[in-house]
Amino acid sequence: MKDAALYEHLLELKAPWSDKKVDLSLADQRVVVEVVLKKGQVWGDPTDATKRAHINGWTERQWRHLDTCQFETLIKARVPQLKYADGTVEELTVPWAERYSRVTTLMVAFVIKLLQACPTKQAVFTLTRLSWSTVNTIMNNAVVRGMLRRTEDEISYIGIDEKSSERGHTYASILTDIDSWRVLDLVPDRKLAAAVSLLETLTPAQSASVKAVAMDMWPAYTSAAKQCVAQADIVHDKFHVTKYLGDAVDAVRKQEHRKLSQAGTSPLVGSKWAWLRKYPDGRSTEAVSFRALNQLNLKTSRAWCIKENFSHFGRYRYKGAARNFFKAWSNNAMRSRLEPVKKVVKMLRRHEQGLLNYSQHGISNACAEGFKSAIQRIKANARGFRKFANYRARILFHCGKLNLDMA
Repeated sequence: MKDAALYEHLLELKAPWSDKKVDLSLADQRVVVEVVLKKGQVWGDPTDATKRAHINGWTERQWRHLDTCQFETLIKARVPQLKYADGTVEELTVPWAERYSRVTTLMVAFVIKLLQACPTKQAVFTLTRLSWSTVNTIMNNAVVRGMLRRTEDEISYIGIDEKSSERGHTYASILTDIDSWRVLDLVPDRKLAAAVSLLETLTPAQSASVKAVAMDMWPAYTSAAKQCVAQADIVHDKFHVTKYLGDAVDAVRKQEHRKLSQAGTSPLVGSKWAWLRKYPDGRSTEAVSFRALNQLNLKTSRAWCIKENFSHFGRYRYKGAARNFFKAWSNNAMRSRLEPVKKVVKMLRRHEQGLLNYSQHGISNACAEGFKSAIQRIKANARGFRKFANYRARILFHCGKLNLDMA
């Protein structure tokens, strides 16, 4: 089989396209395949079925294809610009690549598979010998294609949470589909306007189908949910409540440690993480040591018991029983005379309805918290992002469960 016929078969070329010649350069490790149109080819005018499109000019194009025998393979062709009856001019789309693309569809599909498998883009650059901008464009186009293919299925439960996007106090708001465990979209900032714009990415039908929204107690998220999905219940995430109570325990520990140190010696030295961790195996050395510390009748011990008792709140599936438990627990916590704990309890009382809604829906932001770890790895592998658009594209590419295929 001749070289031209071979590449015509490999590229699956069909009339009116065919191979003209193949140039092989051993020195450059490169194969250049020249593709031409059949002479006398005509095209119909999509704006007027009774007329033909006229060739307004020609453009020299070149596309990067999959390597052949480890040789860089390029496709070259003169592509006609077609002028229609209404005066518009459009470049003809070639069968082996998308319009205005500089790589073939087979190369795009290969790069997408590499991006899904490789932890960094640098590995993709090395394997394909493509530029950073080319690989980045392939990823961004794949995300756009995947977002357009998303169906308007009903979404019952969504979560909204923030994630640090840059150094310092720069945040992005992330919207997740809890049932499907996927990122729906993200926007820069965590202010009210940003949260509203994020929720508005849902279609009207999807917004109407939302039953509940899991979130922390950030006021902007609460206001945005009431504005955009007014029928949905707000469920305050139990993981954030646990964090607030853990911070209160640590604040009590610091105050008590400072006071005991001034009076003499403090048994709380180096015990910060002992009060925050779990001890599923009560017979471990760490558990035995913590039990001895916890039995010293310290203020920190009382704060820790209050935090641990709240863990029973999540077991209730009837709102009335959950309300009774919360009332008894909060009253007991307010009588503890521990100001850091009382401060958190007052905040929880202001958001009591959102806490009680957990007993009805049983959802949390565990999905978003899980994605935070994945996003952190993405940031670390990329060594940061200069543009939010690239940050968004990378997250949706890996965490959006999008259909990224070319066809």
